[in-house]
Amino acid sequence: MTPTHPAPPPIVLGSTSRYRAELLRRLVAEFEQSAPGTDESPRIDESPAERAWRLAVAKAEGAAGGRRDALVIGSDQVAEFDGLILDKPGTAERARAQLAACSGREVHFHTALCLFDTRTGQRHVHVDHTRVRFRELAAAEIARYVEREQPLDCAGSFKCEGLGISLFESIDNRDPSALIGLPLIALARLLREAGVELP
Repeated sequence: MTPTHPAPPPIVLGSTSRYRAELLRRLVAEFEQSAPGTDESPRIDESPAERAWRLAVAKAEGAAGGRRDALVIGSDQVAEFDGLILDKPGTAERARAQLAACSGREVHFHTALCLFDTRTGQRHVHVDHTRVRFRELAAAEIARYVEREQPLDCAGSFKCEGLGISLFESIDNRDPSALIGLPLIALARLLREAGVELP
């Protein structure tokens, strides 16, 4: 008789972000998306990396919704500039101001990933650190970029998978997918450890 293998557990992405969904699709063909409903309010004396870690876990737990059969992925990214957190700008004016402040400077991105195995209750967390150096940006360049790409929902006011790459002098990290919002190298390792066959 041919040995039978247990069916792989359902995979749930605890995010409605199309950017993270596009990244996850590079690893797995089928998954569910679920809005985690996480309160992302900052906490006093919490470092950017600690905030990313906490929110990644909270998003995985929130998206699990009491399930006991799934692998649930939570991820969060926090941008740090001069020790302060750069939130999503929300408006074009704030996006232009963020990019002007970052011109010629370095910004650090902490991208946290949590894989919550609801079958066992285990939570596996990884934090990727990326250092981005912006080139010197003229006001006209910043205005054109914000108008063209509308990066209002992106921490740091750019989309590195799009035209935002033209704003940089260098990117230093171990996993290029982390800067987009989901560290695929670490995620692939965690999924394999959880029994998902990759590739």
